[in-house]
Amino acid sequence: MAEKRKICFVITSKIHYGRSKKILRAIQDDPNLELQIIVGASAILSNYGDVLDSLERDGFPCHAKITMTLEGGSPVAMAKTTGIGITEFATAFDNLQPDVVVVRGDRYEVLSAAVAAAYLNITVAHIEGGDITGTIDESVRHAITKMSHVHFATNSDSHDRIVRMGERPEYVFNVGCPGLEFIAEHDHVVSPDLINYLGVGEAINLDEPYLMVMQHPVTTEVGQNRQHVEETLHAIHELGMPTIWFWPNVDAGTDEVSKAIRVFREKENPNHIRFLKYLPAEDFIGLLKGTACLIGNSSAGIKETSYLGVPVVNVGTRQQGRMRAPNVIDTDYSRQEIISAVRKQMENGPYETSTIYYKPGTSKNITDHLRDIPLYTQKRFYE
Repeated sequence: MAEKRKICFVITSKIHYGRSKKILRAIQDDPNLELQIIVGASAILSNYGDVLDSLERDGFPCHAKITMTLEGGSPVAMAKTTGIGITEFATAFDNLQPDVVVVRGDRYEVLSAAVAAAYLNITVAHIEGGDITGTIDESVRHAITKMSHVHFATNSDSHDRIVRMGERPEYVFNVGCPGLEFIAEHDHVVSPDLINYLGVGEAINLDEPYLMVMQHPVTTEVGQNRQHVEETLHAIHELGMPTIWFWPNVDAGTDEVSKAIRVFREKENPNHIRFLKYLPAEDFIGLLKGTACLIGNSSAGIKETSYLGVPVVNVGTRQQGRMRAPNVIDTDYSRQEIISAVRKQMENGPYETSTIYYKPGTSKNITDHLRDIPLYTQKRFYE
């Protein structure tokens, strides 16, 4: 009997884990594959939703834990975190000896894993390559693509873009977005008790129309992030609707955003906003399904909401250039423009489901390719 192919999946955030659970399960259940999991970066930080407890609860192993994230919310911290990550991932991969390392997205932590694996002559498979976004994230995403050997794009535009970057067409697959497959198969209803137990602020009545805000720092706008998020805070305050606001991620500029939120809470003491750091994946999807409008700059406002038909007000440049469904209205950082867009979305209500990012069977498709595709390590630019 042939040896099982060892697939090492890298998880660097709570959201990343939620969007990847179906793939992990499909790999784990395949008799010809051996699943390895490495957890690192914000995925092991309690402030951002430690993934280790979720892995144990869901029956997944953790083969290595990577401590790499430097706090400080600055470009220097991001750059140094990337360097630490390369060192730590190299050690983990050398110990585990995987056949394939699977990474996802455009995070600097993920770039660390891709660089380490490539230098160790391990085949790298990249999920969500080829997208166009704002900030340094786009450069990181394309850099990971050039370090990777197998590509799982979420849409046809990204698929074609990867091929134009000189990647071998027979190793580029349009499989859809794994997170949307997860959504399509879940009808979870979030508990109001859970929402009002977690976080800080006034209790929120989820039976009323409510808003969600997810506004992360923009790494190319360090020094301006506080001013930008203050505009959103005042817009939400003026709208006066029940609101669930998620704290920012760990990117450079996070301290600016966090400080803006804290100062606003102390000064305005809003009685209609509850601030959360994270939710389990199923509860987050349940909350997102029920929201009247999502405001901010998260990719969830582009991908997940496209399938759910949730109205979105996308603020600023962070998702600039990413393919959108009709449910998204783009605004600048002006509070009045944000207010106007939210009111327009409230009048419109839910949109029809879009399948621009969705394909059935995404996880099985990815798993089948990981099991069957011939592996290689020496890359050549495909003309």
